[in-house]
Amino acid sequence: MRERMIKTALRIAPVLVALLLGTSVPAEAQSAPAAAIIKLPLQPQVGADMRACSAKTASGLGYAVLRPGTGPKPGKTDFVLIGYIGYLATTGQVFDQNPGTPLSLDSVIPGFAEGLQLMPRGSVYRLCVPAALGYGATGAGDAIPANSDLVFQIELIDSKTAAEVDAMRKAQTAGEGPQPAAH
Repeated sequence: MRERMIKTALRIAPVLVALLLGTSVPAEAQSAPAAAIIKLPLQPQVGADMRACSAKTASGLGYAVLRPGTGPKPGKTDFVLIGYIGYLATTGQVFDQNPGTPLSLDSVIPGFAEGLQLMPRGSVYRLCVPAALGYGATGAGDAIPANSDLVFQIELIDSKTAAEVDAMRKAQTAGEGPQPAAH
């Protein structure tokens, strides 16, 4: 995706320079196919080759290990710090992404929670979530239509048990949390 954007930018750069300088547009730039034009607003899409999973769980959740991890796997009530990209399986349309978000496994769609429990800390997986394990017949606003199969690329950065999170909260409340470094 990034390579395609860079190639497109390099292809349109002479046109932009010519327009800004008031000179004529080079002939090779004039013959660019209409498909090279990026439609606005920019709606990133993920290619079909990045929407497939090579394995399935008993529930029907698909997954592919993109990078193995070596740490512990989170439990179903644990808290995780993840980076992710979420997109529609049919079109590759990206509906959400975040490089580092904390969340509780018991507060996400079933397929997301199940998939995260497969992942060792430090790993990157692709999850192919059937609609029944996602938002089902209700969908999620305009971005995720009803009965949509979803795909997520997830990096499990860190995880904590509920007990660890409670201990951290208590320590913070008691003023025993991490102290700022002295300068």
